[in-house]
Amino acid sequence: MLRHLTSAARGRMGGDRRTSALRRLALTAMAVTTAAATTLVPAVPAQAAAFKVLVFSKTAGFRHDSIAVGTQAIRDIGSANDFTVDSTEDSSAFNTSNLSQYKAVVFLSTTGDVLNDTQQSAFQSYVDGGGGYVGVHAAADTEYNWSYYGQLVGAWFNSHPAIQQATVRNEDRAHPATSHLGTTWSRTDEWYSYRTNPRANVRVLQNLDESTYSGGGMGDHPITWCHPQSAGRSFYTGLGHTQESYSDSNFRTLLLGGIKYAAKAANADCRPETGYTALYNGSTTGWQQAGPGSFSNSSATLTSSGGMGMLWYSTKQFGSYSLKLDWKLNGDSNSGVVVGFPATSDPQTALNTGHEVQIDATDSSDKTTGAIYGFKAADITARDAALNPPGQWNTYELLVEGERLQVWLNGAKINDFTNTDANRSLTQGYIGIQNHGSPDVVQYRNIRIKELTTVTPSPSPSPSPSPTPSTGSAPLRGVASGRCLDISGASQSNGAVVQIWDCNGRTNQQWATTSASELRVYGNKCLDVSGAGTANGTAVSIWDCNGQNNQKWRLNSDGTITAIGANKCLDVVGSGTANGSRLHIYTCHGGGNQRWTRS
Repeated sequence: MLRHLTSAARGRMGGDRRTSALRRLALTAMAVTTAAATTLVPAVPAQAAAFKVLVFSKTAGFRHDSIAVGTQAIRDIGSANDFTVDSTEDSSAFNTSNLSQYKAVVFLSTTGDVLNDTQQSAFQSYVDGGGGYVGVHAAADTEYNWSYYGQLVGAWFNSHPAIQQATVRNEDRAHPATSHLGTTWSRTDEWYSYRTNPRANVRVLQNLDESTYSGGGMGDHPITWCHPQSAGRSFYTGLGHTQESYSDSNFRTLLLGGIKYAAKAANADCRPETGYTALYNGSTTGWQQAGPGSFSNSSATLTSSGGMGMLWYSTKQFGSYSLKLDWKLNGDSNSGVVVGFPATSDPQTALNTGHEVQIDATDSSDKTTGAIYGFKAADITARDAALNPPGQWNTYELLVEGERLQVWLNGAKINDFTNTDANRSLTQGYIGIQNHGSPDVVQYRNIRIKELTTVTPSPSPSPSPSPTPSTGSAPLRGVASGRCLDISGASQSNGAVVQIWDCNGRTNQQWATTSASELRVYGNKCLDVSGAGTANGTAVSIWDCNGQNNQKWRLNSDGTITAIGANKCLDVVGSGTANGSRLHIYTCHGGGNQRWTRS
């Protein structure tokens, strides 16, 4: 980062680093952590493995001849990466006691109806309670009559053409499953098409270029994706039909990254993402270097050298927006994202008039990763839980609304800052990334922005009292389904799935409207439009109440409920009426799947 230098510190231009002894200690510890996280090494029998994974490959329909080699490949991947693998085709393994020993369960080309109702319930509780799900290829051809599974896998199989070569576009190159790949990947496989496009409810990691093969038909064609599932995580890839896939090092690394994400051994931002415009995804058009040093540009990746300088997007100033970017440090390096500054050729002026969101592996709490440099430290506990170590990619979201700046790291909120400095303003300004100087090396990918049309007033720096309930807590019953608005698994975690379920009067179905136009459950969680999205199909979940427009709702006289920030209605996906059908927002049309009654 560009330090706010005192006169004494300016002479060395390095900022207030730790002593050399502490720095060497931090570097040593970090090198050990990075090597353990990224290097394929043989398992050491004398040590306990980091976690266990269950591979499940039962088939009640078509059986793939790649299952045996796939199971062995996952065993080999585990042996090389400090996790152990059990495999089974016995559905009775799906009970609460047995599942509790695993960090993730891999559905390897399962087909048909493979779990009974009791086993389904145990698995749903496992995932919603924090377990991981990994679906491979025909996992999408499974459990068509279980709506929860459809949500978990993301989309069900529809059809496929003959096995052939196609180009895979790697849409997200920060996720541990895809960060090793270039922007495109040509390979041969059996390419699934799906009954629905999952993009509105998942983070798409890879999509197919349908112009490179015959028999697509989806247009926008996701093929690999991930998403949070209540307190758990879900990862799916449609790749993996052929036996040859499992000897392909790129595909094996994709599987490793998906398993590590699902098992919470690596982090990624898997929230659905729509409506963003690329500022950098290979082209530096519109960017200018200020100050010394530079960024090289190769394989849609910017790599810093020298400094202290800043590469800034000079084409346009931004007001309220969501800025996302992927970054990776090389060791104990230093960088930052600078926002809200006027046009300048001097990077120090940018820091004196804007704010920097710090990227630094080691420093004082208000000057390390996630901090608003010199102003407010990140929530260190939340930051540490979400942070991938140097050598691995991370994703920032910087949400700027008026003078409020929120920082999200790999999908977890780690800072919430309100500017009160009269000499600085977040309401209009430019965006830049820093090259701090030798030997600091940082890389950036996929810098994208979504401008916001509404602005939420900045909150008080300290939590304010909860708005006064304007109605008592009561269920909201869907007119078409007769089922109640429900939190899956009675989870109270941020991001927990909102669905419909048989009305039962429990606390996870009790909703209160407040004077702030919120719909609250559990007293402190609000119905929330994911990522402040405004597009049709944007998922809804619950989140800590924060007063933003994506948590404001209007109950209309016709029974519809309007998301004020998006001007769209609360809608049951696909007009579903079954238990577990999810909720999203959609253009208001007054249908039964958009109307609700108090009961």
